[in-house]
Amino acid sequence: MLKKILDNKTCAECKVCCAFDRYDVWETPILTRTNVEHMFTINPDIKIIKKDNSYSFKIKELNKNELFYCPVLDHDKGCMLGDEKPFDCKIWPFRIMNLCGKRVITISPICKEMFNQPLSNLVAFLKNELLDEIITYANTFPEAVKPYDSLYPILYVEN
Repeated sequence: MLKKILDNKTCAECKVCCAFDRYDVWETPILTRTNVEHMFTINPDIKIIKKDNSYSFKIKELNKNELFYCPVLDHDKGCMLGDEKPFDCKIWPFRIMNLCGKRVITISPICKEMFNQPLSNLVAFLKNELLDEIITYANTFPEAVKPYDSLYPILYVEN
């Protein structure tokens, strides 16, 4: 979904969005039943928990410097899901969040490649390519809407 604005090779080399420490474990993707079934064909040892009308990775308590890596990440090649990634992964570093009862779409400051682009490019791409899909997804999976984090610049505020 981001191919027009972000190079696949850059993502495959970076993989920062596939590792979570104890402070950003809230960023793990929401998984649909289809995502889970596909992941189990790749790695049958994945631990999943039910979360509302979706699923999430079951993650043990992480120690100070410990990381949780997505269980379908190949450290040499990147994501093994290809185009079958969870929606959160397809749109990352864009995030949908709740700020005082309004849904906002933000950009993660962790993705240096995207974060260093002109704000006007990010907003234009969001509005022209992703906005409708993100809103539709958030309507279907409200648990995908995370609480707002002030480190994430807001690109769009829903009316």
